[in-house]
Amino acid sequence: VLFFLYIPVRMFRVLSWSNCHSTIWPRLLWILWVWLSPCSSVHQHSHPHSIKILGDITLGGLFPVHARGPAGVPCGEIKKEKGIHRMEAMLYALDQINSDPELLPNITLGARILDTCSRDTYALEQSLTFVQALIQKDTSDIRCSNGEQPIIRKPERVVGVIGASGSSVSIMVANVLRLFEIPQISYASTAPELSDNNRYDFFSRVVPPDSYQAQAMVDIVKALGWNYVSTLASEGNYGESGVDAFVQISREAGGLCIAQSLKIPREPKLGEFDKIIKRLMETPNARGVIIFAHEDDIKQVLEAARKSNLTGHFKFVGSDSWGAKSSPILDQEDVAEGAVTILPKRASIEGFDQYFTTRSLENNRRNIWFAEFWEDDFRCKLTRPGIKIDPEKKKCTGEERISRDSHYEQEGKVQFVIDAVYAMAHALHNMHQDLCPGATGVCDKMDPVEGRLLLSYIHSVNFNGSAGTAVLFNENGDAPGRYDIFQYQMTNTTNPGYRVIGQWTNNLRLSVEEMQWTGGSRQMPDSVCSLPCRSGERKKMVKGVPCCWHCELCDGYQFQADEFNCEMCPFDMRPSPNRTACRPTPIIKLEWHSPWAMIPLFLAILGILATLSVIITFIRFNDTPIVRAAGRELSYVLLTGIFLIYLITFLMIAEPGTVVCAFRRLLLGLGMCITYSAMLTKTNRIYRIFEQGKKSVTPPKFISPTSQLMITFILISVQVVGVFIWFGVMPPHTIVDYEEQRPPNPDLARGILKCDMSDLSLICCLSYSIVLMVTCTVYAVKSRGVPETFNEAKPIGFTMYTTCIVWLAFVPIFFGTAQSTEKVRCFVITGIHYILKYIHIFNCNAIS
Repeated sequence: VLFFLYIPVRMFRVLSWSNCHSTIWPRLLWILWVWLSPCSSVHQHSHPHSIKILGDITLGGLFPVHARGPAGVPCGEIKKEKGIHRMEAMLYALDQINSDPELLPNITLGARILDTCSRDTYALEQSLTFVQALIQKDTSDIRCSNGEQPIIRKPERVVGVIGASGSSVSIMVANVLRLFEIPQISYASTAPELSDNNRYDFFSRVVPPDSYQAQAMVDIVKALGWNYVSTLASEGNYGESGVDAFVQISREAGGLCIAQSLKIPREPKLGEFDKIIKRLMETPNARGVIIFAHEDDIKQVLEAARKSNLTGHFKFVGSDSWGAKSSPILDQEDVAEGAVTILPKRASIEGFDQYFTTRSLENNRRNIWFAEFWEDDFRCKLTRPGIKIDPEKKKCTGEERISRDSHYEQEGKVQFVIDAVYAMAHALHNMHQDLCPGATGVCDKMDPVEGRLLLSYIHSVNFNGSAGTAVLFNENGDAPGRYDIFQYQMTNTTNPGYRVIGQWTNNLRLSVEEMQWTGGSRQMPDSVCSLPCRSGERKKMVKGVPCCWHCELCDGYQFQADEFNCEMCPFDMRPSPNRTACRPTPIIKLEWHSPWAMIPLFLAILGILATLSVIITFIRFNDTPIVRAAGRELSYVLLTGIFLIYLITFLMIAEPGTVVCAFRRLLLGLGMCITYSAMLTKTNRIYRIFEQGKKSVTPPKFISPTSQLMITFILISVQVVGVFIWFGVMPPHTIVDYEEQRPPNPDLARGILKCDMSDLSLICCLSYSIVLMVTCTVYAVKSRGVPETFNEAKPIGFTMYTTCIVWLAFVPIFFGTAQSTEKVRCFVITGIHYILKYIHIFNCNAIS
């Protein structure tokens, strides 16, 4: 009842934030009720499991002297490094402070040190010792058996607590100590949860929180070039909060994905670790494993990896629980090779080494657990009254001596215990100077010591600690993050070990060139979901997993615009060989040395020579009766047209330009127009003469040579006028056709330099000649009945029949065939040659 009368206000204050710890408070209140009841006076005045050091000011101490016991037993076997060594470090620090004339002069620090047995509930019960002096209890009704009032010793007042070790223990104890405003400084608890200044405002620590450690591990993973890792945590506050901090920081930083987050149960079943390895192998690309786990769990994970023949597959990044310890990797060195671990920066304290190695059963009686440590360390048994010694164990002589090399492994952990004690001492020293200036010993203003005021002095301390590094706290009571980065390397089979490869103090300094991996390899292992895409490939992201993607080639005429997109090259360009940019498409034209040009040129030259030979023959025999009878005027016109048709071959092959294109337009249709105009005039003249002869003997009009030439030139002028109108509407110019030779393979793409003459314009240019040809053919058909002695009519008719057949075949083939320009040009020229060959042969026949 008195308890509830004493702290109702404080209870109300904390219940507002304690909803998340609703399971703690019923247990806490029950323990407090039992401890504070009059029936429990034996617990208040006798402490069989604590160390009492007298002093003017008393500090509390919480250490895991023993391991967690089996079911039903609170404590198990003794813990040397984490328990005895750390506790002795506090005793050593107290001795140093009490002997220092500059620090707390004329004031002696005492201590009440308790064993937490590595169990949070047991530590909570033990820590109630620290709050007894703060509670006033009515003992007027208590009487001894003889009826007299008992003599009750007033418990010492604890002004501050050093500890605890485990985060879960510190959290449980901090919930009690804050109610009574007792500051607490931990030397090993690193859970990020304890940085919450609203819930754990009286908690401080000389080690950095796991949030710093998690940030350092994120920086390490990124420095290794990994972006896809798994996490593995021991169930409990340390492992789960550490992984949560790592995941949160990696998510905020970006560029890092978590493949799987697995937990190791508190009480793992048989085969549990084999299942964990199988789960990790479900994402085999995530070779990096971030592990926040206890030593025993780490060892069993390595054993399971070995059993699964995965030695060297996983690359572990371990937290400070792994650190530079040899116990987690004992007999599993090859599996652990290349593991990167992190540990708060620390140093071996030579003064403590000398102190601890000189401890013995005779000079260390204040440590009530030292005898048990002695028996465990030297594997002997001390003689005790009434207890028989096991004959299989040797008897302790008391002459044994602690050897640093064979029995003692400090691992630098005592540094933080010493710094925690000194931080409390410096805060008390500064407080004494402000409240008791010039006073000797503790003055009235510090009796009792006000907890909240002492807390403010703790947060203000700044001094060089036992390792020479600064000891200070931020607004949350956390120490700055200073870490050493280790890698377990097996440089040879006889000298494996941890090697410092970097440091982290708010930013990472990592010597990547000093790192070694499986088999001494210097090549950095991959831990990525997807390998980088090659040049010309874009990333197609996997939905929901930003570090995973599929690589897709930018195909066709696409190039890689950026990491995630492909875009089409401009029409006049094609992608580069690696498809990271576009390059101009080569421009080609019909070359003179091309086989497609040489064959038509050869035929054209033969045609020109044949035509010239006929012209020369006609000129030589110009006045002979045969030439005159053949119609020498129209024959010269006809031969001129044939010559122009052969000449156009050279223009079709010449490099396109404005002048060349203009002559192509003019001469392409003009040669045929001249030829067919002369042929039409001839056939028309023959038809009219024989038709008129059937009716009368009077000759028809316009059959004289002059009239024939006038008719021919009129027919030719229509073609010439049409071409010049075309010039006016669309002046001749060149274009580059990129569409005609644009195959699926862009390496074969070519732009073709040519005159701006479409297939349709080409046919339109020849359409007038086709009309003349058809008309001529009609008159040739009508003239087929002329006397056989008339040599001219029938060869002309045959020539026109074959010409029509060739043209009927040429036009649909020309429009329906998807050939290259070179072949089309050749096809056009070759077709023309076939036509003109018949014209030439049969015309010459007719002339002869």
